[in-house]
Amino acid sequence: MAFLNRRKKQQLIYLLVDILSSIVIWGAFLIFRWLVYEGRIFSVDSVLIPMFNFYAPLILYPLGCVCVYYLSGYYLRPLHKPYLRELRRTFVSSVMITLVAFFCIVLNDPINDYHNYFVSLLVLFSIQLVGSYLPRLLVTYLSHKSNKTTPRTYVIHSIDDVAAFEAEHAMEPYDDVILDLKSKTKEKDIYTLINRIYPTNVDISVQPSLYDMLTGAAMIQEITDQPLIRVTEHKMSDTELCIKRAFDVIISIVMLIILCPVYLIIACLVRLTSDGPVFYKQERIGLHGVPFNIIKFRTMHVNAEVDIPQISLDNDPRVTNLGRWLRKYRIDELPQFWNVLRGDMSIVGPRPERRYFINQIEEKAPYYCMIYKIRPGLTSWGPIKVGYTDTLDKMIRRLNYDIVYMENMSIRLDVKIMFYTIGVILGGKGR
Repeated sequence: MAFLNRRKKQQLIYLLVDILSSIVIWGAFLIFRWLVYEGRIFSVDSVLIPMFNFYAPLILYPLGCVCVYYLSGYYLRPLHKPYLRELRRTFVSSVMITLVAFFCIVLNDPINDYHNYFVSLLVLFSIQLVGSYLPRLLVTYLSHKSNKTTPRTYVIHSIDDVAAFEAEHAMEPYDDVILDLKSKTKEKDIYTLINRIYPTNVDISVQPSLYDMLTGAAMIQEITDQPLIRVTEHKMSDTELCIKRAFDVIISIVMLIILCPVYLIIACLVRLTSDGPVFYKQERIGLHGVPFNIIKFRTMHVNAEVDIPQISLDNDPRVTNLGRWLRKYRIDELPQFWNVLRGDMSIVGPRPERRYFINQIEEKAPYYCMIYKIRPGLTSWGPIKVGYTDTLDKMIRRLNYDIVYMENMSIRLDVKIMFYTIGVILGGKGR
Protein backbone atom coordinates (compact mmCIF):
# COMPACT_ATOMS: atom_id res chain seq x y z
CA MET A 1 0.00 0.00 0.00
CA ALA A 2 2.87 2.32 0.79
CA PHE A 3 4.28 1.73 -2.69
CA LEU A 4 0.92 2.62 -4.23
CA ASN A 5 0.80 5.79 -2.14
CA ARG A 6 4.28 6.77 -3.25
CA ARG A 7 3.45 6.16 -6.87
CA LYS A 8 0.12 7.93 -6.63
CA LYS A 9 1.78 10.84 -4.83
CA GLN A 10 4.18 11.29 -7.73
CA GLN A 11 1.32 10.97 -10.21
CA LEU A 12 -0.57 13.66 -8.31
CA ILE A 13 2.47 15.98 -8.39
CA TYR A 14 2.77 15.66 -12.17
CA LEU A 15 -0.99 16.11 -12.56
CA LEU A 16 -1.09 19.29 -10.48
CA VAL A 17 1.95 20.69 -12.27
CA ASP A 18 0.35 19.97 -15.64
CA ILE A 19 -2.94 21.62 -14.63
CA LEU A 20 -1.21 24.76 -13.34
CA SER A 21 1.08 24.98 -16.34
CA SER A 22 -1.89 24.58 -18.70
CA ILE A 23 -3.67 27.50 -17.04
CA VAL A 24 -0.53 29.61 -17.31
CA ILE A 25 -0.08 28.59 -20.94
CA TRP A 26 -3.60 29.61 -21.86
CA GLY A 27 -3.24 32.84 -19.90
CA ALA A 28 -0.01 33.62 -21.75
CA PHE A 29 -1.76 33.00 -25.04
CA LEU A 30 -4.59 35.32 -24.02
CA ILE A 31 -2.03 38.02 -23.27
CA PHE A 32 -0.51 37.45 -26.69
CA ARG A 33 -3.95 37.75 -28.23
CA TRP A 34 -4.70 40.97 -26.35
CA LEU A 35 -1.38 42.53 -27.29
CA VAL A 36 -1.76 41.56 -30.91
CA TYR A 37 -5.43 42.45 -31.24
CA GLU A 38 -5.40 45.67 -29.27
CA GLY A 39 -1.94 46.84 -30.16
CA ARG A 40 -1.88 45.33 -33.66
CA ILE A 41 1.66 44.10 -33.08
CA PHE A 42 3.27 42.52 -36.16
CA SER A 43 0.28 43.81 -38.15
CA VAL A 44 -1.85 40.88 -37.01
CA ASP A 45 -5.50 41.99 -36.74
CA SER A 46 -7.19 38.76 -35.66
CA VAL A 47 -5.94 35.63 -33.99
CA LEU A 48 -7.12 32.32 -32.73
CA ILE A 49 -9.41 33.08 -29.80
CA PRO A 50 -12.88 34.46 -30.55
CA MET A 51 -13.45 37.91 -29.08
CA PHE A 52 -16.61 36.79 -27.24
CA ASN A 53 -15.10 33.75 -25.50
CA PHE A 54 -12.33 34.41 -22.98
CA TYR A 55 -13.24 32.35 -19.91
CA ALA A 56 -14.57 28.95 -20.99
CA PRO A 57 -11.16 27.89 -22.40
CA LEU A 58 -9.58 28.57 -18.99
CA ILE A 59 -11.41 25.41 -17.87
CA LEU A 60 -11.63 23.47 -21.11
CA TYR A 61 -8.00 23.93 -22.16
CA PRO A 62 -6.42 22.47 -18.97
CA LEU A 63 -8.99 19.68 -19.00
CA GLY A 64 -8.17 18.88 -22.61
CA CYS A 65 -4.44 18.96 -21.85
CA VAL A 66 -4.80 16.48 -18.99
CA CYS A 67 -6.86 14.15 -21.22
CA VAL A 68 -4.16 14.19 -23.90
CA TYR A 69 -1.42 13.66 -21.31
CA TYR A 70 -3.29 10.69 -19.84
CA LEU A 71 -3.90 9.09 -23.22
CA SER A 72 -0.20 9.53 -24.05
CA GLY A 73 0.62 7.29 -21.08
CA TYR A 74 2.56 10.02 -19.29
CA TYR A 75 1.09 9.32 -15.84
CA LEU A 76 1.31 5.53 -16.07
CA ARG A 77 4.93 5.25 -14.87
CA PRO A 78 5.58 8.28 -12.65
CA LEU A 79 8.72 6.87 -11.04
CA HIS A 80 12.16 7.19 -12.63
CA LYS A 81 11.23 9.04 -15.83
CA PRO A 82 14.04 9.14 -18.44
CA TYR A 83 14.64 12.70 -19.66
CA LEU A 84 14.66 11.90 -23.39
CA ARG A 85 11.40 9.92 -23.21
CA GLU A 86 9.79 12.74 -21.25
CA LEU A 87 10.81 15.30 -23.87
CA ARG A 88 9.52 13.12 -26.70
CA ARG A 89 6.14 12.53 -25.08
CA THR A 90 5.75 16.20 -24.18
CA PHE A 91 6.56 17.22 -27.76
CA VAL A 92 4.01 14.82 -29.26
CA SER A 93 1.39 15.86 -26.71
CA SER A 94 2.04 19.54 -27.45
CA VAL A 95 1.49 18.94 -31.16
CA MET A 96 -1.81 17.16 -30.50
CA ILE A 97 -3.04 19.76 -28.00
CA THR A 98 -2.15 22.67 -30.26
CA LEU A 99 -3.87 21.21 -33.31
CA VAL A 100 -7.03 20.19 -31.43
CA ALA A 101 -7.31 23.54 -29.63
CA PHE A 102 -6.66 25.49 -32.80
CA PHE A 103 -9.17 23.72 -35.02
CA CYS A 104 -11.86 23.52 -32.33
CA ILE A 105 -11.74 27.26 -31.67
CA VAL A 106 -10.97 28.52 -35.17
CA LEU A 107 -14.43 27.41 -36.31
CA ASN A 108 -15.95 30.16 -34.17
CA ASP A 109 -13.43 32.82 -35.05
CA PRO A 110 -14.14 35.32 -37.87
CA ILE A 111 -11.68 34.81 -40.68
CA ASN A 112 -9.77 37.87 -41.81
CA ASP A 113 -6.36 36.61 -42.79
CA TYR A 114 -5.15 33.00 -42.78
CA HIS A 115 -1.62 34.25 -42.18
CA ASN A 116 -2.73 35.41 -38.73
CA TYR A 117 -3.96 31.92 -37.87
CA PHE A 118 -0.61 30.36 -38.78
CA VAL A 119 1.15 32.87 -36.55
CA SER A 120 -1.25 32.03 -33.71
CA LEU A 121 -0.75 28.30 -34.26
CA LEU A 122 3.03 28.65 -34.05
CA VAL A 123 2.83 30.84 -30.95
CA LEU A 124 0.43 28.48 -29.19
CA PHE A 125 2.63 25.47 -29.94
CA SER A 126 5.77 27.24 -28.72
CA ILE A 127 4.13 28.34 -25.48
CA GLN A 128 2.59 24.90 -24.96
CA LEU A 129 5.86 23.00 -25.48
CA VAL A 130 8.04 25.25 -23.34
CA GLY A 131 5.38 25.93 -20.71
CA SER A 132 4.59 22.25 -20.17
CA TYR A 133 8.08 20.74 -20.49
CA LEU A 134 10.04 23.04 -18.17
CA PRO A 135 7.85 22.43 -15.08
CA ARG A 136 7.89 18.70 -15.77
CA LEU A 137 11.65 18.76 -16.20
CA LEU A 138 12.04 20.54 -12.86
CA VAL A 139 9.86 17.98 -11.04
CA THR A 140 11.72 15.08 -12.65
CA TYR A 141 15.13 16.59 -11.89
CA LEU A 142 14.29 17.25 -8.24
CA SER A 143 12.80 13.77 -7.89
CA HIS A 144 15.90 12.12 -9.38
CA LYS A 145 18.21 14.26 -7.27
CA SER A 146 16.42 13.35 -4.04
CA ASN A 147 16.23 9.67 -5.04
CA LYS A 148 12.58 9.66 -3.96
CA THR A 149 11.48 8.12 -7.25
CA THR A 150 14.46 5.84 -7.90
CA PRO A 151 13.08 2.29 -8.15
CA ARG A 152 14.08 -0.02 -5.28
CA THR A 153 15.00 -3.52 -6.38
CA TYR A 154 14.94 -6.79 -4.43
CA VAL A 155 16.63 -9.97 -5.70
CA ILE A 156 15.23 -13.30 -4.81
CA HIS A 157 17.29 -16.44 -5.15
CA SER A 158 14.78 -19.05 -3.94
CA ILE A 159 11.29 -19.43 -2.54
CA ASP A 160 12.81 -19.18 0.93
CA ASP A 161 13.56 -15.49 0.27
CA VAL A 162 9.92 -14.56 -0.41
CA ALA A 163 8.91 -14.23 3.25
CA ALA A 164 11.80 -11.84 3.93
CA PHE A 165 10.88 -9.80 0.85
CA GLU A 166 7.22 -9.57 1.91
CA ALA A 167 8.24 -8.36 5.38
CA GLU A 168 10.60 -5.69 4.03
CA HIS A 169 8.13 -4.67 1.33
CA ALA A 170 5.49 -4.05 3.98
CA MET A 171 7.85 -1.74 5.89
CA GLU A 172 9.46 0.09 2.95
CA PRO A 173 8.03 -0.81 -0.45
CA TYR A 174 10.07 -2.12 -3.36
CA ASP A 175 9.34 -1.34 -7.00
CA ASP A 176 11.10 -4.21 -8.78
CA VAL A 177 11.85 -7.83 -7.97
CA ILE A 178 14.45 -9.81 -9.87
CA LEU A 179 14.33 -13.60 -9.73
CA ASP A 180 17.99 -14.65 -9.82
CA LEU A 181 17.41 -18.38 -9.58
CA LYS A 182 19.65 -21.37 -9.97
CA SER A 183 19.74 -22.95 -13.40
CA LYS A 184 18.29 -26.19 -12.00
CA THR A 185 15.22 -24.51 -10.56
CA LYS A 186 12.07 -26.32 -11.68
CA GLU A 187 9.63 -24.46 -13.91
CA LYS A 188 6.77 -25.09 -11.49
CA ASP A 189 8.78 -23.52 -8.65
CA ILE A 190 9.37 -20.40 -10.76
CA TYR A 191 5.63 -19.96 -11.31
CA THR A 192 5.02 -20.59 -7.59
CA LEU A 193 7.38 -17.70 -6.85
CA ILE A 194 5.62 -15.44 -9.34
CA ASN A 195 2.25 -16.37 -7.80
CA ARG A 196 3.50 -15.34 -4.37
CA ILE A 197 4.93 -12.03 -5.56
CA TYR A 198 2.18 -10.84 -7.94
CA PRO A 199 -0.21 -9.50 -5.23
CA THR A 200 2.50 -7.09 -4.02
CA ASN A 201 2.09 -5.15 -7.30
CA VAL A 202 5.79 -4.88 -8.14
CA ASP A 203 7.50 -5.33 -11.49
CA ILE A 204 8.84 -8.88 -11.74
CA SER A 205 11.84 -9.80 -13.88
CA VAL A 206 13.85 -12.98 -14.38
CA GLN A 207 17.55 -13.28 -15.11
CA PRO A 208 17.78 -14.66 -18.66
CA SER A 209 19.69 -17.68 -19.78
CA LEU A 210 22.02 -17.62 -22.79
CA TYR A 211 19.20 -19.11 -24.88
CA ASP A 212 16.86 -16.30 -23.83
CA MET A 213 19.42 -13.71 -24.90
CA LEU A 214 20.01 -15.35 -28.28
CA THR A 215 16.29 -15.67 -29.02
CA GLY A 216 15.50 -12.08 -28.04
CA ALA A 217 13.40 -12.87 -24.97
CA ALA A 218 15.63 -10.68 -22.79
CA MET A 219 14.78 -6.98 -23.05
CA ILE A 220 16.68 -3.79 -22.17
CA GLN A 221 14.50 -0.83 -21.20
CA GLU A 222 17.33 1.67 -20.80
CA ILE A 223 20.91 1.68 -22.05
CA THR A 224 22.24 1.31 -18.50
CA ASP A 225 19.95 -1.58 -17.59
CA GLN A 226 20.92 -5.23 -17.49
CA PRO A 227 19.09 -7.57 -19.88
CA LEU A 228 16.08 -9.15 -18.16
CA ILE A 229 12.95 -11.08 -19.02
CA ARG A 230 10.21 -8.82 -17.67
CA VAL A 231 7.39 -11.08 -16.53
CA THR A 232 4.93 -8.28 -15.78
CA GLU A 233 5.69 -6.22 -18.90
CA HIS A 234 2.73 -5.48 -21.18
CA LYS A 235 2.78 -6.06 -24.91
CA MET A 236 0.81 -2.85 -25.37
CA SER A 237 2.56 0.50 -25.17
CA ASP A 238 1.73 2.89 -22.34
CA THR A 239 -0.35 4.93 -24.78
CA GLU A 240 -2.35 1.89 -25.90
CA LEU A 241 -2.94 0.80 -22.30
CA CYS A 242 -4.33 4.21 -21.38
CA ILE A 243 -6.48 4.34 -24.52
CA LYS A 244 -7.77 0.85 -23.68
CA ARG A 245 -8.70 1.95 -20.15
CA ALA A 246 -10.33 5.17 -21.38
CA PHE A 247 -12.29 3.12 -23.91
CA ASP A 248 -13.41 0.77 -21.11
CA VAL A 249 -14.66 3.66 -18.99
CA ILE A 250 -16.51 5.39 -21.83
CA ILE A 251 -18.14 2.21 -23.13
CA SER A 252 -19.15 1.15 -19.61
CA ILE A 253 -20.79 4.50 -18.84
CA VAL A 254 -22.65 4.50 -22.16
CA MET A 255 -23.81 0.88 -21.78
CA LEU A 256 -24.92 1.36 -18.17
CA ILE A 257 -27.05 4.32 -19.23
CA ILE A 258 -28.47 2.72 -22.39
CA LEU A 259 -29.18 -0.61 -20.69
CA CYS A 260 -31.02 0.85 -17.70
CA PRO A 261 -34.46 -0.22 -19.06
CA VAL A 262 -33.07 -3.70 -19.83
CA TYR A 263 -31.62 -4.00 -16.33
CA LEU A 264 -34.98 -3.05 -14.87
CA ILE A 265 -36.89 -5.59 -16.97
CA ILE A 266 -34.43 -8.43 -16.25
CA ALA A 267 -34.41 -7.56 -12.56
CA CYS A 268 -38.20 -7.79 -12.42
CA LEU A 269 -38.19 -11.12 -14.30
CA VAL A 270 -35.55 -12.62 -12.00
CA ARG A 271 -37.45 -11.49 -8.94
CA LEU A 272 -40.80 -12.78 -10.21
CA THR A 273 -39.64 -16.19 -11.50
CA SER A 274 -37.64 -17.36 -8.48
CA ASP A 275 -37.03 -16.51 -4.85
CA GLY A 276 -33.86 -14.69 -3.94
CA PRO A 277 -31.88 -11.57 -4.81
CA VAL A 278 -31.69 -10.12 -8.33
CA PHE A 279 -27.91 -9.94 -8.47
CA TYR A 280 -25.35 -12.57 -7.63
CA LYS A 281 -21.82 -11.75 -6.42
CA GLN A 282 -19.00 -14.22 -6.69
CA GLU A 283 -15.32 -13.83 -5.78
CA ARG A 284 -12.93 -14.06 -8.71
CA ILE A 285 -9.18 -13.49 -9.03
CA GLY A 286 -8.21 -10.44 -11.06
CA LEU A 287 -5.34 -8.06 -11.79
CA HIS A 288 -2.14 -8.88 -9.85
CA GLY A 289 -3.86 -11.94 -8.40
CA VAL A 290 -6.09 -9.79 -6.20
CA PRO A 291 -9.66 -11.07 -5.57
CA PHE A 292 -12.76 -9.03 -6.43
CA ASN A 293 -16.50 -9.64 -6.55
CA ILE A 294 -17.93 -10.16 -10.03
CA ILE A 295 -21.59 -9.16 -10.49
CA LYS A 296 -24.17 -11.13 -12.46
CA PHE A 297 -27.91 -11.48 -12.72
CA ARG A 298 -28.79 -14.50 -10.61
CA THR A 299 -29.42 -17.55 -12.83
CA MET A 300 -29.53 -20.28 -10.17
CA HIS A 301 -31.78 -21.08 -7.27
CA VAL A 302 -30.68 -19.72 -3.90
CA ASN A 303 -28.11 -21.88 -2.06
CA ALA A 304 -27.40 -23.84 -5.24
CA GLU A 305 -23.74 -23.97 -4.23
CA VAL A 306 -23.15 -24.25 -0.50
CA ASP A 307 -19.79 -25.92 0.14
CA ILE A 308 -17.57 -26.97 -2.78
CA PRO A 309 -17.70 -24.84 -5.97
CA GLN A 310 -19.24 -26.74 -8.86
CA ILE A 311 -19.14 -26.22 -12.61
CA SER A 312 -22.54 -25.73 -14.20
CA LEU A 313 -23.36 -28.46 -16.72
CA ASP A 314 -26.00 -28.78 -19.44
CA ASN A 315 -29.51 -29.19 -18.01
CA ASP A 316 -28.18 -28.32 -14.56
CA PRO A 317 -31.20 -28.51 -12.19
CA ARG A 318 -29.73 -25.64 -10.15
CA VAL A 319 -30.27 -23.22 -13.07
CA THR A 320 -33.67 -21.55 -13.32
CA ASN A 321 -35.66 -21.57 -16.57
CA LEU A 322 -35.05 -17.85 -16.98
CA GLY A 323 -31.41 -18.39 -16.06
CA ARG A 324 -30.87 -20.79 -18.99
CA TRP A 325 -32.10 -18.14 -21.40
CA LEU A 326 -30.01 -15.41 -19.76
CA ARG A 327 -26.90 -17.58 -19.99
CA LYS A 328 -27.54 -18.55 -23.60
CA TYR A 329 -27.35 -14.94 -24.72
CA ARG A 330 -24.90 -13.88 -21.95
CA ILE A 331 -27.43 -11.40 -20.63
CA ASP A 332 -26.59 -12.49 -17.07
CA GLU A 333 -23.17 -10.83 -17.50
CA LEU A 334 -24.46 -7.36 -18.43
CA PRO A 335 -24.06 -6.03 -14.84
CA GLN A 336 -20.32 -6.57 -15.22
CA PHE A 337 -20.06 -3.22 -16.97
CA TRP A 338 -20.10 -1.93 -13.40
CA ASN A 339 -17.01 -4.08 -12.69
CA VAL A 340 -15.36 -2.55 -15.76
CA LEU A 341 -16.17 0.98 -14.63
CA ARG A 342 -14.76 0.25 -11.16
CA GLY A 343 -11.51 -0.97 -12.66
CA ASP A 344 -11.94 -4.61 -11.63
CA MET A 345 -12.27 -5.70 -15.25
CA SER A 346 -11.80 -4.61 -18.84
CA ILE A 347 -14.06 -5.03 -21.86
CA VAL A 348 -11.54 -7.42 -23.42
CA GLY A 349 -9.33 -9.60 -21.26
CA PRO A 350 -9.02 -13.15 -19.89
CA ARG A 351 -12.16 -14.35 -18.13
CA PRO A 352 -11.57 -14.33 -14.35
CA GLU A 353 -11.82 -17.61 -12.50
CA ARG A 354 -12.43 -18.69 -8.92
CA ARG A 355 -9.50 -19.60 -6.67
CA TYR A 356 -10.83 -23.14 -6.20
CA PHE A 357 -10.59 -23.87 -9.93
CA ILE A 358 -7.37 -21.89 -10.38
CA ASN A 359 -5.67 -24.21 -7.90
CA GLN A 360 -6.75 -27.18 -10.01
CA ILE A 361 -5.69 -25.53 -13.26
CA GLU A 362 -2.24 -24.74 -11.87
CA GLU A 363 -1.61 -28.42 -11.22
CA LYS A 364 -1.59 -28.97 -15.00
CA ALA A 365 -0.80 -25.43 -16.18
CA PRO A 366 1.38 -23.69 -13.55
CA TYR A 367 1.75 -20.69 -15.86
CA TYR A 368 -1.82 -19.56 -15.09
CA CYS A 369 -0.39 -16.66 -13.06
CA MET A 370 0.85 -15.05 -16.29
CA ILE A 371 -2.62 -13.67 -16.98
CA TYR A 372 -2.49 -11.64 -13.76
CA LYS A 373 -0.55 -8.93 -15.58
CA ILE A 374 -3.72 -7.56 -17.21
CA ARG A 375 -7.28 -6.94 -16.07
CA PRO A 376 -9.72 -9.80 -16.65
CA GLY A 377 -12.41 -9.04 -19.19
CA LEU A 378 -16.01 -9.50 -20.25
CA THR A 379 -14.75 -11.37 -23.30
CA SER A 380 -11.52 -12.55 -24.86
CA TRP A 381 -10.06 -14.86 -27.46
CA GLY A 382 -10.37 -17.83 -25.09
CA PRO A 383 -14.17 -17.76 -24.58
CA ILE A 384 -14.69 -17.21 -28.31
CA LYS A 385 -12.56 -20.20 -29.32
CA VAL A 386 -13.49 -22.59 -26.51
CA GLY A 387 -16.96 -21.45 -25.47
CA TYR A 388 -18.42 -22.29 -22.08
CA THR A 389 -15.84 -24.09 -19.93
CA ASP A 390 -17.58 -26.95 -18.13
CA THR A 391 -14.44 -29.09 -17.71
CA LEU A 392 -10.92 -28.52 -16.43
CA ASP A 393 -9.44 -29.33 -19.85
CA LYS A 394 -11.57 -26.61 -21.44
CA MET A 395 -10.40 -24.16 -18.80
CA ILE A 396 -6.78 -24.91 -19.71
CA ARG A 397 -7.53 -24.56 -23.42
CA ARG A 398 -9.18 -21.21 -22.74
CA LEU A 399 -6.15 -20.16 -20.69
CA ASN A 400 -3.82 -20.98 -23.58
CA TYR A 401 -5.87 -18.86 -25.98
CA ASP A 402 -5.93 -16.01 -23.46
CA ILE A 403 -2.13 -16.13 -23.22
CA VAL A 404 -1.94 -15.96 -27.01
CA TYR A 405 -4.18 -12.88 -26.78
CA MET A 406 -1.85 -11.28 -24.23
CA GLU A 407 1.17 -11.88 -26.43
CA ASN A 408 -0.58 -10.08 -29.30
CA MET A 409 -2.53 -7.40 -27.42
CA SER A 410 -3.54 -4.36 -29.44
CA ILE A 411 -6.47 -1.99 -29.80
CA ARG A 412 -7.16 -3.48 -33.23
CA LEU A 413 -7.32 -7.02 -31.79
CA ASP A 414 -9.67 -5.86 -29.03
CA VAL A 415 -12.06 -4.41 -31.59
CA LYS A 416 -11.95 -7.64 -33.60
CA ILE A 417 -12.70 -9.72 -30.50
CA MET A 418 -15.66 -7.49 -29.62
CA PHE A 419 -17.18 -8.00 -33.08
CA TYR A 420 -16.71 -11.76 -32.78
CA THR A 421 -18.35 -11.65 -29.34
CA ILE A 422 -21.40 -9.86 -30.74
CA GLY A 423 -21.78 -12.71 -33.22
CA VAL A 424 -21.54 -15.28 -30.43
CA ILE A 425 -24.19 -13.47 -28.40
CA LEU A 426 -26.61 -13.02 -31.32
CA GLY A 427 -26.15 -16.69 -32.19
CA GLY A 428 -27.09 -17.74 -28.68
CA LYS A 429 -23.78 -19.55 -28.15
CA GLY A 430 -23.17 -18.20 -24.65
CA ARG A 431 -23.81 -21.60 -23.04
